[in-house]
Amino acid sequence: MTKEEVFTKVQAVIAEQLEKDADKITMETSFSEDLDADSLDIFEVVDKLEDEFDIDIDTDENMDTVGKLVDYVSENIDK
Repeated sequence: MTKEEVFTKVQAVIAEQLEKDADKITMETSFSEDLDADSLDIFEVVDKLEDEFDIDIDTDENMDTVGKLVDYVSENIDK
């Protein structure tokens, strides 16, 4: 799966979970500053992504932007 495909899925999950416009979610989007997401919001997004990609996401990683989360998922989906 390409990073672009991962981004598209992550973008859709974030938009659905946080009730945001998917078109406004980019790789540079900050969870706290741009999406007003608190730790519970991020937990719900991570939980949904773990199910979607069948991986475990290490929440200790510093994933403050959508791009960092996409990178993490991309690097771990084939392991």
